[in-house]
Amino acid sequence: MLHTKFERLSVFFPMWNEEQYLQRALKAAHDLCQELIGLGTIADYQIVIVDDASTDSTPQMADEAARRDTRVKVVHHPINRKLGGSIKSGFAASTGDIVLYTDADLPFDMREVHNALRLMRQYEADIVSAYRFDRTGEGYVRVVYSMFYNFLVRVLFGVRFRDINFAFKLCRKTVFDRIELESEGSFIDAELIVSAKKLNMSVVQFGVDYFPRTRGVSTLSSPSVIIKILREAFHLRKKLNAITPDSAI
Repeated sequence: MLHTKFERLSVFFPMWNEEQYLQRALKAAHDLCQELIGLGTIADYQIVIVDDASTDSTPQMADEAARRDTRVKVVHHPINRKLGGSIKSGFAASTGDIVLYTDADLPFDMREVHNALRLMRQYEADIVSAYRFDRTGEGYVRVVYSMFYNFLVRVLFGVRFRDINFAFKLCRKTVFDRIELESEGSFIDAELIVSAKKLNMSVVQFGVDYFPRTRGVSTLSSPSVIIKILREAFHLRKKLNAITPDSAI
């Protein structure tokens, strides 16, 4: 396959009350993209912040960053739409031919994106998704939750995938010509991967070192989030299992 650079990489961060991480996330994304431009991997880039009705200084900090740099775009939610709503807004606002979504707390070394882009090109992948080598740093309860959830996805949808909810998804924008995501909660990662696999899209995985959150509070293992994931999984079960390679969804 010929080595041709990607035209634009869009990096987006769903954010709710991330004032402690916002500046660090922006710097990491800028540094990564400048490296990729220097290497000729991409021609241009865009950074999107999805402010999910934050109640701290995240909205003001994001707007100030956008005023300073035209490559930064901010989407504000007037009401809190949780992770799924934020991810849908992020993919919709991204104008690149490739789109990376991750968390503001930078759960992996951003230089791993170099490897993801290489894999996307080498294997002509539609999606490159990372899994964590070791996630015990966030506690064994969440490890057990994750193992159970990945098993549940396999049982309900027939899709075997490792660490399906990890916030490292690099997608070609053309994926969303065929997939329209519905989830408003944290089931959205599984909805994306299950839909892609059912459509026979090429999904490649690779492992990365994991860096747990050190500031703020993660809500992803709260009872309300878990209940919403399970409700959406069972609600979308029939729709997702009806997908065939010829489907347009």
